[in-house]
Amino acid sequence: MDEWIVWVILAVVLGVAEIFTLTAALGLLGVSALLTAAGAAVGLPVPLQLLVFALSSTAGLFVVRPVAMRHIRQPPLQRFGVEALVGKPAYAVTPVTGRDGRIRVGGEEWSARAYDETLVIPEGATVDIIEIEGATALVYPRE
Repeated sequence: MDEWIVWVILAVVLGVAEIFTLTAALGLLGVSALLTAAGAAVGLPVPLQLLVFALSSTAGLFVVRPVAMRHIRQPPLQRFGVEALVGKPAYAVTPVTGRDGRIRVGGEEWSARAYDETLVIPEGATVDIIEIEGATALVYPRE
């Protein structure tokens, strides 16, 4: 088998692996393998092929990848409105049961129900907001 075919197969395998990892590293190694395949196709000897692969891989991983990763990173999603309350601590203003109750979170008073309907959360207990259903917070007591 010609050497360039081996490099092309390596490039394809690395490209497929990049699809599953999304690290930009394996894709750049695949590009290096394609460059090396081109060198092998024009008749470069094996030591020079390895040199082309090593130099292009190094350049890709240390020059191109950091630039690409800066452009790929997205800011974390911010939650707004009632969705921002999920996960926040609150305290029970009245006893909270599976049917009703009141909590205070961030200076606002909300209607609440216990996330576990069998629980009765006493007044003054600290709770975590698990979910918001309409205008009612589903809460669970902190341990």
